Amino acid sequence: MPPRVGDKIDVLDHGFVRLDAAEATDLSVVNGARVSFLQMKDELDQKDEGLIRFLIREKHASPFEHNLLRFHIRCPIAVAREWMRHRWSSFNEHSLRYSQAIDEFYIPDVSQVRTQTGKPGSYKFESMDEPVANEVRELMAEQYRSAWKAYEDMLQRGVARELARFVLPVGLYTEFYWSVNARALMNFVSLRNAETAMWEIGRYGEAVEEFFSACMPSTHKAFLEFGRVAP
Repeated sequence: MPPRVGDKIDVLDHGFVRLDAAEATDLSVVNGARVSFLQMKDELDQKDEGLIRFLIREKHASPFEHNLLRFHIRCPIAVAREWMRHRWSSFNEHSLRYSQAIDEFYIPDVSQVRTQTGKPGSYKFESMDEPVANEVRELMAEQYRSAWKAYEDMLQRGVARELARFVLPVGLYTEFYWSVNARALMNFVSLRNAETAMWEIGRYGEAVEEFFSACMPSTHKAFLEFGRVAP
């Protein structure tokens, strides 16, 4: 069953991925390809599913660009900055110049307080002992409280929001709208819903892929079949 506009998947401690609009179907891919022969279909059949597989296998990319998924995202700023490296899509983010920040900060679960070893590009991450992890979580919470107090104090003194925001950490939650076509979305999930991705953005990658697979099941199936590589 296709997802409904407004459906939301909760992510991390205060985040979510919400489907704001969906004009993306497997049929949009088929008709994007068949217009080359001045053909159009009203319903998807087995032959069309074969066409989608062919397009992904042979990396014919443009038919996957004639559709749109729009998401409303809430995530930590550190996650958003990784997300916005994906430039084949459009973003509009909550402005801390014009409105006050959200008083919510990301604190990882004990199991996700991790240590890092290895070289860039081949890091390994392991969970830390629970007593140390709890100390880390409290240190994070303490710094968040201090930063938020400084931010509020500056606002009360009349400091402009655009300047006061500089004391806020990247663990602060932000919100943005993200509009993306199926080709760019496949690129996103291939990189961000992967073992090598930062764990936090990986949870958002899972949520995005869940919506993608529900809206475009045949395209998603072919994406999986040919190695999770965007055409």
